[in-house]
Amino acid sequence: MNNAPQTRILAIVLAAVTLAACVLAGLNFSHESGYEVPTDGIRWVEGPGGLSAAQVPQDSPGQRAGIRKGDTLLAINDHDTPRLASLTREMFRSGSWSHATYSIARLSVRLDIPVILEPTDRSINQGLRLIAAVYLCIGLYVLFRRWTAPKSTHFYVFCLASFVLYAFKFTGEFDTFDWIIYWSNIVAFLLQPALFLHFAVGFTDSGEPVRTRNRVLGVLLYLPGLYLVGLQVMAILRWSATETLKHRLDKIAYGYMAAYYICAGALFFIRASRSEFPLQRQQLKWLSRGTLVAIVPFTTLYVVPFLFDWAIPATFANLAHLSLVFLPLTFSWAIVRYRMMDVDLIFKRGVTYTLATAALVGIYFSVVAVTAEMVHTRLPNLRVWGLLAAIIATGLIFDPLKRMIQARVDRVFDQKRFDYRETLIDFGRSLNSQTDLDALLDSIVERLPQTLLVTRVAVFLASEPDEDSYRRRPHFGLAASHGLTNLEAPELNTLDVSFLAFDEPGANNHIFLENPQQVLRLPEAQRQSAGRLDLNYYLPCRVANRAGRGARTVAVIGLGRTGDGDFLSSEDMELLESLAGYIGIAIQNAQLYRRLEQKITDFEKLKDFHENIVESINIGIFAVDLDDRVESWNAQMEVMYARSRGEVLRRPLSEIFPADFVQRFEAACGRDSDGGNTGTHNLYKFRLVLPTGDTRIANIAIAPLLSKTFETVGRIILVDDITDRIELETQLTQSEKLSSIGLLAAGVAHEVNTPLAVISSYTQMLTKQLRDDTRLTPVLEKITQQTFRASEIVNGLLNFSRTSGAEFTSIDLNPLLHDSAILLDHQLKTAQIRVDMHLEPNLPRVHGNQGKLQQVLLNLLLNAKDAMQGVQNATLTIRTESTDKQVVILIQDSGSGIEREHLHRIYDPFFTTKTNPQAGQHKGTGLGLAVTYGILQEHGGKIQVDSEVGVGTTFRLEFPAVAVATPVGAP
Repeated sequence: MNNAPQTRILAIVLAAVTLAACVLAGLNFSHESGYEVPTDGIRWVEGPGGLSAAQVPQDSPGQRAGIRKGDTLLAINDHDTPRLASLTREMFRSGSWSHATYSIARLSVRLDIPVILEPTDRSINQGLRLIAAVYLCIGLYVLFRRWTAPKSTHFYVFCLASFVLYAFKFTGEFDTFDWIIYWSNIVAFLLQPALFLHFAVGFTDSGEPVRTRNRVLGVLLYLPGLYLVGLQVMAILRWSATETLKHRLDKIAYGYMAAYYICAGALFFIRASRSEFPLQRQQLKWLSRGTLVAIVPFTTLYVVPFLFDWAIPATFANLAHLSLVFLPLTFSWAIVRYRMMDVDLIFKRGVTYTLATAALVGIYFSVVAVTAEMVHTRLPNLRVWGLLAAIIATGLIFDPLKRMIQARVDRVFDQKRFDYRETLIDFGRSLNSQTDLDALLDSIVERLPQTLLVTRVAVFLASEPDEDSYRRRPHFGLAASHGLTNLEAPELNTLDVSFLAFDEPGANNHIFLENPQQVLRLPEAQRQSAGRLDLNYYLPCRVANRAGRGARTVAVIGLGRTGDGDFLSSEDMELLESLAGYIGIAIQNAQLYRRLEQKITDFEKLKDFHENIVESINIGIFAVDLDDRVESWNAQMEVMYARSRGEVLRRPLSEIFPADFVQRFEAACGRDSDGGNTGTHNLYKFRLVLPTGDTRIANIAIAPLLSKTFETVGRIILVDDITDRIELETQLTQSEKLSSIGLLAAGVAHEVNTPLAVISSYTQMLTKQLRDDTRLTPVLEKITQQTFRASEIVNGLLNFSRTSGAEFTSIDLNPLLHDSAILLDHQLKTAQIRVDMHLEPNLPRVHGNQGKLQQVLLNLLLNAKDAMQGVQNATLTIRTESTDKQVVILIQDSGSGIEREHLHRIYDPFFTTKTNPQAGQHKGTGLGLAVTYGILQEHGGKIQVDSEVGVGTTFRLEFPAVAVATPVGAP
């Protein structure tokens, strides 16, 4: 309580500093985005004769212009540049993407070289800001998740300093805001290594003398950083801050940072090797590894070349900085101190995400570089869109890249353990094949130590369930073990493991005992048993309980630590929890199998007698008990339902039959108060779906199965397959329907022919009287012609209903198509349908009946018109062509199309898809395509259809050609 005010003040200070840092970082990013710094890419050093080119990087603007290492810069645009300040001033005066004339002295020869200045590439700053965000998020997570843990506040300050170090980037404008960013970055740069080493010194403090000594040492650790800050201040404010002086101060700062990092890693490694506590040793082991992975690339790829003025490729420098993200990823979880030792797991995942992020950043910057080149040189109007495309493309590949790296990292870090886990998963899936309980338990206690490298494993079995055990707390006894060498046989019966209460409300998924010998929360007897077992983990093996009463624990698996004294990780625990479900089901199956074996002799005679009765009956018969489990299954059921006895016996109906049958079965079989069912129930013409996917129709009778004492012991089900009978009845009905169609067609033909004859007679009379009328005569002749055609159509309907002959002649299909289209011209124009007609000029003739073929064409054209009702830009295409001894007609529409499941039925009589009255303002009769198909067969032709819903339908008619047409103009 005494520290409460200090804690609140510290929280307020940290919150204010964090908020200020975030605001400044956002403003800094905004300023940097709008402020370009021109550069020639050359590192100039001040000397007696002026500025000398110390480094000329490959493909820099200066190198492309022809400047070489050792050249002396005299002036830019005729303005003298004796100092770096004047050089910077002249470059800003010229601006980015401008031509600046460099006056160079090379071997006492003055040269004027035009240089195109480019904006300074600050793309690496975005990757560093990503690292800064990772630092800040992890620091906040640790602070809020475990703010009471030792060193959590220290760690957050370290993350905050790292955030400032990587997020604050001065632009070179050096106004008041830029100076704030500059000095904040300098202080964070020199403070972060000291915070890191101080964290390493105090991470494992134990005892007041050690803490006091480490506090004094911690204060001394900050003195070099403060001294370097003072040097930077003096260099800027009082000394002449030449480029040489600044470069030397940067070398000292980077050497100081690398030295502190290396000392911290060595300290972690030494303490890990000397620690006597497994939990602490495990944490320190992964801390030292995380430091090694972060520091070695940074030191070797960046610090060492920088100290010796070696040229550093940009890619190596970027990877060196990105490797530092391993520090917060590993240290944060070490502070949280999860008891299942998640440090190694989080470290591996940290490696995965860091490598994935590094690869993503590399790809991103590559794409940005290519895009920038294209933007500046070729496509200046696509600058923003090009960068957005680069961001989207790299974002899409992050997840598959991360999964690929995750698999590689798992194998690299622990190949043997990774393979063992895969073996363990396969073992869990194969457990159900083991029906011997003793062999099953032996295989469990043998496989787990090999896979997880633990030294002690035990399996505790629950007492055998009975009617009352579902309401009582189960008792567990040791059934199998490995590595429990300190227990004698008499002691096994005295173990009190009542603390394994996993079926109690609110119980956890597992029990973890960090020190089994000192579990103070348990009663004395249970504490002694836990100490003798010396197991750290207890996992329940649960199975579904009867009657929906939740899960029941049938066994408990106990495990100790590994051979190295390490604890298991949460990844191991997740795997074990999944495996425990398989083990529970396997143990329950083995127990059920054992109980069934005890009763198998009593059921053998009853089974033989039952099978002898039902095997000779030609009806499917099977019986179920009161729990709806199959007790018998005759040979007819095997043939009809395509399942053998071995697949169905002792299994519930819900696992064998489809859900609709089970529902009808349960609904039909009402149960009385004794659990039996009353009377016989029938399911008439029930559609039964077979496992093969076929459907059979059966009459199913369900009756009570009675014992000798007239006690209901189950139900007997008789399945009479009437599928063949139903098909015969359907064929008979169809035959009667076709006969009725014939009678109807004959009547219609008779009734329609009479008014057609009257219309034809009066039309011919009018034609004779108005023979001189040139306007009406063609109309009356067309009416006469169409009455003849209508009569032929009626006679065709009569022919469809009976076998009759018709007059066949040689026909040219082109005029027939043209006349049919003219007849429907008004309807097509009203429906706003455009007709494209492509008729082959020299089309061979076919042998057929002109009226019937015109009936075919009109049917297809009317169907096409109806299919295009309401379609925008509807088009009807009619095409003729000739192939080898064949004449082809193609009728294609852009309508709604035909469903694929309906294509095989479109030629059936009375089948129609025109169920919507709005489609053509009428419902179809289903006879058009049936008549069309019959006429094509009569003419020896073929009809094919190709349709896609929403695109349209194409009918292809093929007729045998009888002669090849003579080309026009031939002799």
